[in-house]
Amino acid sequence: MGRPAGWRDVGPVSTSGQLLGRTRFLALLAVVALIAAGAGPNAAARPCQKAFIPAYFYPGPYWTRAIESWPPPSIMILDITSSGAGARPDPDYQATVRQAEAAGITILGYVNTDYAQRPAAAVRADIRHYKSWYHVSDIFLDEVASDSGGLGYYRRLADYVHRDPGSIVMLNPGTYPARQYISVGNVVMVFEGSYASYARLRVPGWVGRYPAGKFAQAIYAVPAARVSAVVGLSRRRRAGYLYVTGSAGTNPYATLPAGWPLEDAAIATGCAGGSGVTDRGGASRTASR
Repeated sequence: MGRPAGWRDVGPVSTSGQLLGRTRFLALLAVVALIAAGAGPNAAARPCQKAFIPAYFYPGPYWTRAIESWPPPSIMILDITSSGAGARPDPDYQATVRQAEAAGITILGYVNTDYAQRPAAAVRADIRHYKSWYHVSDIFLDEVASDSGGLGYYRRLADYVHRDPGSIVMLNPGTYPARQYISVGNVVMVFEGSYASYARLRVPGWVGRYPAGKFAQAIYAVPAARVSAVVGLSRRRRAGYLYVTGSAGTNPYATLPAGWPLEDAAIATGCAGGSGVTDRGGASRTASR
């Protein structure tokens, strides 16, 4: 076997030179091993994504398919009335929530805020009902205002949820909001829209200053042939949590995507760890429990 190009003999070297050369060689091997393991210089910035599902459908086959997925989704959003927890507990939802949590899925109770126009007392009532009826203390606040005028309203609601230690709040302005919102929610859904809109999305420069686990994106009307490309693009845009579906219309979340196994696998590919959800105290925890 011939020597590599550029190789040259340098003659005998001293013992100290041999030790120095060996040290450099071992260091080089360590760098190669890190890169091979995906821990190169930019590894810390590489988002490790988790799938979430806006489960805006009644308990049944779609919930069962999602719960039995491998890997299971990190988060499922429990939407009972399109507004909140409803007027009374639903035994079917209670049983389904128990099954999902047993599979390691974090359930978030859906609460609509009507862009800070819904009375905070009504929102708090839904939060209490999710906890007392479904033992769900993690909350998804929908229709969240994106301008700084609503910050006080959402800070108070987030503080109310966080009275349960370790509880998480996902905010959904559906767009990049005023930057202060990133400190209010554990996770912020910074994009909710169609594939066509996503292709034109402009990401603010400040996004790179936060861990990917701070951001979620929901993309609908995605052609099946573009799923992998969209997942790759979302990673570059630092989406720690992702939902992709080919469905469209007024409610693209009314069913589990027909291609769910493909989408779930695409999101999980190449991820050995969790991006995690950061609680109010700044500690990171994985969303799956």
